[in-house]
Parts: sequence; structure tokens; C-alpha cells
Amino acid sequence: MTIHAADWKAHAVSAADATAFVRSGTNVFIHGACATPTPLIDALCARCDLENVRLYHLHTAGPAPFAGPGREKEFRSVSLFTGAALRQAVAEDRADFVPIFLSDIPALFLSGQVPLDVAVLQVSPPDAHGMCSLGTSCDAAMAAAGTARIIIAEINAQMPRTHGNNVLPLARIAAFTVTDRPLLEHPAAPETPVEARIGELVAGLIEDGSTLQMGIGGIPNAVLARLQGKHDLGIHTEMFSDRVVDLVESGAVTNRLKANGTGRIVTSFINGTRRLFDFVHDNPQVAFYPCDWTNDTAVIRRNPKVVAINSAIQIDLTGQVCADSIGHRIYSGIGGQMDFIRGAALSPGGKPIIALPATAAGGRVSRITFQLAAGAGVVTTRGHVHWVVTEYGAVNLHGRTLRERAADLISIAHPDFRAELQRDLRLLRPAA
Repeated sequence: MTIHAADWKAHAVSAADATAFVRSGTNVFIHGACATPTPLIDALCARCDLENVRLYHLHTAGPAPFAGPGREKEFRSVSLFTGAALRQAVAEDRADFVPIFLSDIPALFLSGQVPLDVAVLQVSPPDAHGMCSLGTSCDAAMAAAGTARIIIAEINAQMPRTHGNNVLPLARIAAFTVTDRPLLEHPAAPETPVEARIGELVAGLIEDGSTLQMGIGGIPNAVLARLQGKHDLGIHTEMFSDRVVDLVESGAVTNRLKANGTGRIVTSFINGTRRLFDFVHDNPQVAFYPCDWTNDTAVIRRNPKVVAINSAIQIDLTGQVCADSIGHRIYSGIGGQMDFIRGAALSPGGKPIIALPATAAGGRVSRITFQLAAGAGVVTTRGHVHWVVTEYGAVNLHGRTLRERAADLISIAHPDFRAELQRDLRLLRPAA
């Protein structure tokens, strides 16, 4: 079907009609984060004629009705990174989880290992050339759009038109519905004293001219809030949120010294508020690329002084980092942590950083542990770990012996748990 840019809206259909392209027994990709196509998901889940539809996605925003109790025969959610809406379904075996590096996800589709029948996307309106943008989320969506037999889309008037390798021709879309609705927002929570202290310590490790990768959450926000006095910072990351806008406006972020994307912020997706969406809209200083490029260690390492700031759930006294599960219970995913921890380590002057509060459960549990909880997954290995930061200090484990690592980590554990950790260590190594 040839659709002319001037009259494209005349070809719009209802969300129900668009999702009629999904058939039983097919593999479907669902766009995620702020680009989650909620009206199409709702229309898909309103159907009662489907069986064995596998839905591949990263974390989606809002409810996930396809993974609700009683929908197991119709839909099987396959999380490549799990969000809050899917944790219970994965724990109850109503949904699946794939442990995988973010950089490896596009290849699942591009190689045909996971053949996609349908990609369900949210995109910007087409421009005068008939080109839509994947908007706030390029990540694995570009690979899905390039390999799926059929694309159905929500064309949202409020989806930002973003720059980079994230263009989708309107002619590739088999059916679309038109909306004009706000994207789901993720405002930052108020900063806690613990986050503030960790932010100060991490900010102290960041030099002028560094290239930053950071995630979303209290600790990355606390770090970013303390960087406005820095100079010539760059951003090359899998995602960013509102605090980066502050650094651009203050002049701290110039991207002048980067090797890749000089003068531009490079990202794969964003998560934040309307302020962030307005910032990236038609902004040539921000470039969106698929995550197999942004998270490629060969690409990351070419930038100078890469500082990768990532979080953890637990770290044991040898330096093994669990970041995707609480015991056997999947909490999030591997994501891009290992991609950037390794990429930063290979970057000239780079600093891979794991930052976490010293305790959990209101101070009752130490996150620095003698050994990881049963079932806990190692995301960053003890061979890859470098800097570890809690509110009690910062230590660099790279090149340190097991005995030295244990002492370093105990020194930044909560004081209430240090004696217990030393006792457990002596039971394992009486000479330690």
C-alpha cells in the first residue's frame, strides 16, 4: 500500500483492527519503556480468539494485562529485561525471562534465532518524506522493525521525533491507529541521605572530559545532580533521564571530547518526564542508536575516560555482583551492566563503578555479604569488577587479592555488619 504523506491519517484504523494481524502461534515484539504502545496492547488483550502468542519485550511501562492470571494459554510473555509489571508473573511461572546482555538482544531477531511475525510499535507521525521515528526507544525495536513480517503501530502525535538510526518508513507499517496522548512518565523520587552521600562519592571519581553511562534511579540521579561544576563531559549510554538535561543546560555536558558521536549525546532509549521528551524532540544533539551499537564494548572503549555507573542488589566479599535477582526471584535483568563495565575498563582512563546502598530492608540486611543468596545471579563477575561505592566509601577491587578485596569491602559495609562479615570470613579462612 502506498500512502502519501499528505493524507496518511485517512488510512488509520482502530486499535482492534490493527491488532487483527496477530494470529495464534506467532512471535510478537512489543515496544517498551516510554514507547509502550498501550492502546494496541489493550486491544490485543481484549481478544478472546488467540492461543500460544509469544510476546517478546524489554521492560514495558504501565500494566501488563497479557501476563495476568488466566491468560497463560493465550499469551506467553518473554521478558528480555523485566520490569515491575512482570516480576510476579515470572515468579509464578506465568511468564518467562531470558538472561541476556542488552548488546546481544537485537541479534536474536536479526539472526533469525527468534523469528518475529509481528512488531507492535509506537512511533512518531511521519514527516514530509513518509518517515516515522521510533521516538523514545530504539534499543531492540529497530531490529524488530527490520525483521518482523508485519508491523502494526500506534502513531502518537505526542511521540518525539528523534534523530539517529531509528527511522521507520510509514510504508513498512501494515496497519496503524492514531492517538494524541501523553507518554507514560517516570518522575524522579526525592533524594535520600544515603543516595546523596553515594552521589558525592561517585561524583568525586568523575574527572573533567569523562564520558558517562548511567541508568535510572536514585543513585544515578544523585550523581548527576553533583556534576554541574564539571567540564566537557560526554554522554554515551544505553539510556538517560531528566538530570542529563540539567547538565546540558549548565554547560557541563558538551560531548566535545568524545570519539564516537562528537558533539552529540548518544543513547538507545530514554525514561523520564515530559521535560525530557521535549528535550529530545527534533534535537540533532541527541542521537538514538540500537543497543547492539551503543553497548558494543568495541564502540564504548573508543571514548575517553568512560565512567559507567551501575547498581547492584548484592555483592559478595570476592567481588561477585548480583544485579538481576533477589535470590531466585528475578527483579530486573542483565541489561547493559556488563557491556559498560567491561567497555569502561577498556577505555583510556575509564572507571567502571558499582554503586549501592550498604543495606536493604530498612537497614536490617547488608548488601555486602559473605556469599550471595541462594539462586542469586552473577551479572558482573569478580574478574570484571573495579570500583565499588557505598555511603561508607569507595574502593577499587581491580588487581586486589581475595583477602584484600574482602578487607576493602568490609571497610565500606555498614558498621553494624562489619564484625559479622569478619567472623564469617575467618570461619572460611582461619588465617585471614
